[in-house]
Amino acid sequence: MGHLKQHTLITTRERLRDQVAHALRAAMISGELRPGQVYSAPGLAEDFGVSATPVREAMLDLAREGLVEPVRNKGFRVTEVTESDLDQYTEIRALIEIPTVGRVTRTATRDELEALRPVAEEIVRAAREHDLIGYLEADRRFHLALLRLSGNDRLVETVGDLRKRTRLYGLSALDERDRLIPSAEEHLELLSLMLAGDAEGAERCMRRHLGHVRSLWATSE
Repeated sequence: MGHLKQHTLITTRERLRDQVAHALRAAMISGELRPGQVYSAPGLAEDFGVSATPVREAMLDLAREGLVEPVRNKGFRVTEVTESDLDQYTEIRALIEIPTVGRVTRTATRDELEALRPVAEEIVRAAREHDLIGYLEADRRFHLALLRLSGNDRLVETVGDLRKRTRLYGLSALDERDRLIPSAEEHLELLSLMLAGDAEGAERCMRRHLGHVRSLWATSE
């Protein structure tokens, strides 16, 4: 009985940790937590109405994703991402994702590609409903699931890490201007091209999509 109780306590803590991490990401998106600013775990814990422990754990998770960095004896600083950083991340993603989309178009089965449709539709729905966390999560799942069809797990890990390092700050302003909807709809366009077996068209669509994503970040301040 004691072991079961301990397992329940760990599960509860992990769930709270995830909830806090989710709330912190939302605060970054809304601009409440700003790049370059230092925040203490006790201060954030008071805001969230929880103890400092799950906040520290959640912040360490975000630090591993590159979204915050620990500041000794003070707390955590929200990572600042420069325009140069974004250019480099986008360039690397283009070098990886564009040719991979072409290759997957030639090798994936129709059923494998059709399995991506619900996620592509979820991206569009989240953009239209102004669900920013849902938008980011569905977008992440779509791109990584598509890349996973290449059979190269290291490639998926690399792009996943690059995505984590892309800034969240300013996304709410884009959402308010409905700038996310056209980008969201490009996922359905890409999927249609892939299902049609148009590898070159899919590569052009991915190139355009990554360019649009980069231009969105450039105007998000």
